[in-house]
Amino acid sequence: MNKRSLNIIYLIILLVIPIVLLILPADYFDSGQSICLSVLIFDINCYACGMTRAIQHLIHLEFIAAYNFNKLSIIVLPLIIVSYISTIKKIIDKIK
Repeated sequence: MNKRSLNIIYLIILLVIPIVLLILPADYFDSGQSICLSVLIFDINCYACGMTRAIQHLIHLEFIAAYNFNKLSIIVLPLIIVSYISTIKKIIDKIK
C-alpha cells in the first residue's frame, strides 16, 4: 500500500469519528470504571478527569452536564476542533 492510499484511509477515519460521536447518545461514556492513573493509583481527580464525558455532552449541546463533568471542557473543545481541522487540512494537502 502506498503513502497516498494510507493518507486517504486516515482521512476517512478522521471524517467518520465526529459522525460516530454525534450518533452515540450523550450519556454513552457516563458510566464505567475510570482509566485515569491518578484516580486508580492515588484516588485523586486530575484536571482532565471527566473530559471525555464533558466533550461528549458538549457535542450534544448539553452545556450544564458538560460543565458539571469538567469545567475546562468549554475551553478544550474549541482547541480540539481547531487542531482537528488543521490535521484534516494537512492530510488533504498530502493527498493532492
